[in-house]
Amino acid sequence: MNPIEHLLQRAEHLITRLETLLPAPPAEPNWQATAWRWIKQGNQGQLQAVEHPHTVLLDDIRFIDRQKNEVVRNTRQFLQGLPANHVLLTGARGTGKSSLVKALLNGYAAEGLRLIEVDKQDLTDLPQIAQLIRNRPEKFIIFCDDLTFEANDVGYKALKVILDGSIENASPNLLVYATSNRKNLMPEYMADNQPVMDKGGEIRPSDTIDEKTSLSERFGLWLSFYSFDQDEYLTIAAHWLQTFGVAMDDVARHAALQFYHTRGARSGRVAYQFAKDYAGKLQLKSE
Repeated sequence: MNPIEHLLQRAEHLITRLETLLPAPPAEPNWQATAWRWIKQGNQGQLQAVEHPHTVLLDDIRFIDRQKNEVVRNTRQFLQGLPANHVLLTGARGTGKSSLVKALLNGYAAEGLRLIEVDKQDLTDLPQIAQLIRNRPEKFIIFCDDLTFEANDVGYKALKVILDGSIENASPNLLVYATSNRKNLMPEYMADNQPVMDKGGEIRPSDTIDEKTSLSERFGLWLSFYSFDQDEYLTIAAHWLQTFGVAMDDVARHAALQFYHTRGARSGRVAYQFAKDYAGKLQLKSE
């Protein structure tokens, strides 16, 4: 073997070893799916198809008709290629914010709606996700559930770029729908509202306050959700009991009231949890 052949053989062997050390390129997303999660492995992210999306029906979501109508209207505009806004749903826990977004997929997947769930810590990958789906024919909702930020989080800056746009034109097939239990997504502190008293204080603290509160305002459609009263809670509980084949009688009504007293809240989530608990107990006794 001459020196050149020997050198080429060693180079090929070295390249082979290097290839085994490099991470494999992310697999092509399964575009036949209707929902995905953005999954990180090391420094690489990819769209992982959700094989069994949560099948929530829009008709199952009660007593938030105004909010539901607004979100459905905005989504239909989006699907028809009309101007539509990013959506922020804030307010009381368990009132249907997340369920409403999931129900949109169930109701409009046949019209091309798709859902990508992105965790808060992965929001820095939003530009990569946007680039990945930019030329797809479907309409994608980036779903950020229970969204809040701490003062040192960097993900909110990537989110601001998607909401406001950058030097690159915003992708017409992407909207962000986020839910939060807090009205302001960034934390505010008492010190933000105190005058500058020492040399280490910020000269214009109002700028910091504006920066923290402005993220929520970047969502064009901002809807608030409120706790249910007792009658609404019982109506929702009766609806879910019916789906399990159980009627709401006086015994079930009393049990539903006791259940929410132990939980300290009246919400659609608590009503659903009660219905599962109560219906399961009855079915277990019948066996």
